[in-house]
Amino acid sequence: QVQLVESGGGLVQAGGSLRLSCGASGRTFSSYYMGWFRQAPGKEREFLASIRWSDGSAYYADSVKGRFTISRDNAKNTVYLQMNSLQPEDTAVYYCAAKVTVFSEYDYWGQGTQVTVSS
Repeated sequence: QVQLVESGGGLVQAGGSLRLSCGASGRTFSSYYMGWFRQAPGKEREFLASIRWSDGSAYYADSVKGRFTISRDNAKNTVYLQMNSLQPEDTAVYYCAAKVTVFSEYDYWGQGTQVTVSS
């Protein structure tokens, strides 16, 4: 079965950086699309970025373009989200997810990792 495990969250001051990791197992992910999402208290889940595992092509939400970078390491079966210039409004639980095609819904989700940005 597919398993996604996020790590790397924590407490950081405004202006700081964090790198989140998402370890993937249980399937060959070479044809999958991986995404990062976040959900702040009282808010809807927000899409942040996605990457096509096969060639690394990435797509970003406007809200994080230029500050966040998604990448993957094929050898480690891991997807990363590098987050720079963090602000208090970036405080949320961050999730990684996987889907089989660009048109499908995200089928698999991790448990989430908390990111807290202090002012």
